[in-house]
Order: sequence, then C-alpha cells, then structure tokens
Amino acid sequence: AYERMCCFLARNSNSVVVSVGYRLAPEHPYPTQFKDCLAATVHFMRAARDHGVDPSRIAVCGDSSGGTLAAAVAQALVNRRDLPKLRAQILIYPFLQAVDFNLPSYQQNKGVPILLKEHIIAYGLKYINKDVSDIDMISKGCHVPEDLQQKYQKWVSADCIPHEFKTRGYKPSTTQPFSEELHALMKLVFEPVFSPLLAEDSVIAHLPETFILTCEFDVLRDDGLLYKKRLKDHGIKVTWCHLKEGFHGIIFLTIYGGLLAFRS
Repeated sequence: AYERMCCFLARNSNSVVVSVGYRLAPEHPYPTQFKDCLAATVHFMRAARDHGVDPSRIAVCGDSSGGTLAAAVAQALVNRRDLPKLRAQILIYPFLQAVDFNLPSYQQNKGVPILLKEHIIAYGLKYINKDVSDIDMISKGCHVPEDLQQKYQKWVSADCIPHEFKTRGYKPSTTQPFSEELHALMKLVFEPVFSPLLAEDSVIAHLPETFILTCEFDVLRDDGLLYKKRLKDHGIKVTWCHLKEGFHGIIFLTIYGGLLAFRS
C-alpha cells in the first residue's frame, strides 16, 4: 500500500528509503510491531554503508500508527552506545498517547472522516487484544487512576494546547469515576512504546531533531502539538508543519494525484 509513497520520497529527496513490513495485530500481538521496527532499524544502521548510506544521516519516519512506531524506535535508541545517533525523526500526524481522549482535537474532530474518535480507541483495543465493549468508559478516561492523572497532567492536558486550537467547539471535560478493573485491562497503554508522549524526561531530552506534521481536522492533532511542546521544552529542535485544511490520512491519499486532489 505504501510503495508509491516510498518511491515518491526516495525520488524527491534523493534518499535511500527502507520500508519495514512489520507483522500485524491481532495475529501478532503488541509489541511485535515495535520489535520488528526496532530490529529492522538496528540492522540497517549497522549495514548502512553496504547500501551507500552515511550512518550519521539516518532518520526514522512514519504516519499515524507508523508515527507511533517511529517515535518509539527513536526513544529506544537514545541510550544505545553501539549504534550511531539518529539524525532525525519525522512524525506525520502520529498517535502518541492513550491517556486523554477528550483533548480539544478529539472533541472537535470526533466525527471527521477518515479517522473517528471511536475508531482510534477500537483500533488501540484490538492492537492489545482487548474487548472493544469498553470504548465508552475509556473515552471518558475511566482507565486512568488519579495518581497517573496527576503525573501526566504536565504532559497531556488541554492547558498545554495553544488557545487558537480551542476556539472551535471545545469544552473542558469533567472527571469521570475510575475503574480499577478497566485500569488492570489497560495497563499496557501507559507504556511509552504504546504512548510515546508518556516517556520520561530523561529520554525526551536526548531525542534527535524532529519534524512533526499535524492536520487541523484530525483527532490526533493535539498529540502532535503536545509532543512538539515537550521536545521544545527540552531544547530539541523541532520543525512543525500544520495543514489548516488537512485531515488524517491526507499524505497517503495525495500520492494518487489524478484520482484525489486537496489544497493542502
């Protein structure tokens, strides 16, 4: 599905592009996908010169859940002393956290195609092989205990989103009752591999230069905005591109040129 995109990137950036055919859930449960991406990245970094690539100029890139994996791989490589440092990470409307599904972008774009709010939660549950019947409670935040809410408040909060992104129908959400049973089922989603935005400061502070693309009409917009803030707060150079008329999946769809065309 991504061959056209990879060829386009290779041609137009004069780069070697390696696409990882990682195994898919639910047949191969989480975190198989991360392990496959990390293994492929490590292998390529070690063999880069065999492909005519400068090992100091390697970047990881992904869109949507691929952005999650790219961010997780970049974090996993932070403390590796046996490999060259990543040159950059490129995150295209990435999914980065499963703590707050009531951020402004989730409220504003919950029914905007092609990625609805309920789809995000359902895909996440299937990814970790959990029952999708708990979507409503997870949507309300019932899976997050108070101690974690307080810990993550400084990283995942509407307070960290610039005011201009709250003007389109956002209302602060009220606290919902916590479910111990639901939390036990959902513990995996608080791991940085699943939610890279929840990584500790000691990891964030050593990430490479970053490019982040966000779209206005995308439930994941605020994940990108929050990660941008965290990175910049730690002195990481961030290039941010925001498509004011963009929506989730636009990069993938745009390569079909003649069939579909968008101003963004």
